[in-house]
Amino acid sequence: MFRAVLDLARSFVCDRRGNIAITFAILSVPIVVSVGAAVDYSLANRTKAVLDSYADAAALSVVNINAMSMTASAAQASAVKFFKAQSANLKRGSVGTVTATVTDTSNGRAAVVSYTASVPTTLANVAGIHQINIAGQATANSALPTYMDFYMLLDNTPSMGVGATTNDITTMVDNTSDQCAFACHQLDASPNDYYGLAKSLGVTMRIDVVRSATQQLMDTANSSQVVSNQFRAGVYTFGAKAESMGLTKVASLSSNLSHVKSQASAVDLMTVPYQNYASDTDTNFDSILAAMNNEIATPGDGSTPGKPEKVLFFVSDGVQDAATSSCLKTTVQGQDPQTGTKYTRCQAPLNTATCTTLKNRGIKIAVLYTTYLALPTNGWYMSWIDPFNKGPYGPSPNSEIAKNMESCASDGLYFEVSPTQGISDAMTALFLKASQQARLSK
Repeated sequence: MFRAVLDLARSFVCDRRGNIAITFAILSVPIVVSVGAAVDYSLANRTKAVLDSYADAAALSVVNINAMSMTASAAQASAVKFFKAQSANLKRGSVGTVTATVTDTSNGRAAVVSYTASVPTTLANVAGIHQINIAGQATANSALPTYMDFYMLLDNTPSMGVGATTNDITTMVDNTSDQCAFACHQLDASPNDYYGLAKSLGVTMRIDVVRSATQQLMDTANSSQVVSNQFRAGVYTFGAKAESMGLTKVASLSSNLSHVKSQASAVDLMTVPYQNYASDTDTNFDSILAAMNNEIATPGDGSTPGKPEKVLFFVSDGVQDAATSSCLKTTVQGQDPQTGTKYTRCQAPLNTATCTTLKNRGIKIAVLYTTYLALPTNGWYMSWIDPFNKGPYGPSPNSEIAKNMESCASDGLYFEVSPTQGISDAMTALFLKASQQARLSK
């Protein structure tokens, strides 16, 4: 009996028939588990990809333009709500925890959205794996907007009546008996109505270009805002008429830039009642900038609408012609032809002392210098301006006018442009530089 059992066992061991089926049966369990795990993990990764996209969208939703006005805590709640709303109809799996961290610093806003989730298994259940846990995180960043107030100070004194281009200057010279390049806005129109002449000849004056450029700048500022009411602007001139010369508000500081644009249409050349009124002392930079210093409130850091940075945007040809004995150059005695009043006339480049006062308060000064082109046929120019305005021009490395205007400007915020180069483009470039510099400096 024992031998029979032994022979049977020996026969079973030696028998090779049906071994493939037996081997497959033994190995089928791990194969099924492996395939099932691969399928389940693939499905889990698909779910993770979907949830990652929701996390990305949630993080971006609180750093976009419309969300920047929210506080950090409100933005955190909004991001979590956004993620949960998107994942509510998740086809496979369930969301566990969702957290969001939003941090506002002087450099900008950072949002981090994190989540955990689980995906049920199918074939991997055979191996006792009932779910696959997944997690993800998304980060989004954006720069915080810098709130800024722009005070547009436009020189509209008689010298800004010069032809805007060399062709305009030539047209005026060729059509005036005294070869005058200036279209002075003289109300008595005697002996010559050069302002009216310029209009009739189609001559573009420098003030015309400055007015148009200022209006276009309001459109640029409007479209450049990261958040609504980020920029405010006001427009000022040296006065509508020489008799009441002084800082004059054309458009009050406002975030309604379209309204400011409309009001800027009123910018025009200062009128004078008659030729040589007050010995032509109509451009007093010292008093205008001092008044501007009083007009501009204490600047903030630009972090909130209530703490805007302050920028004085000064557009001028840079030559002072004022009744003052405090002068950078030799003065000359003048007299009003009708009243007989005598004046000590200062014709000189800008005195930068008041610029320094403004900058010391934290006010930035952006200077757009409209190149004072040479007027070789004008006797007054050759006697009093030419000595400190040597060429070449645009750029004007030898001109004291240009040097002082650049010295007045804050670092990096100076631009010289001749009218033929495009004052509007230059003004836009300077504005963008000023606004971008504010963000980079934080």
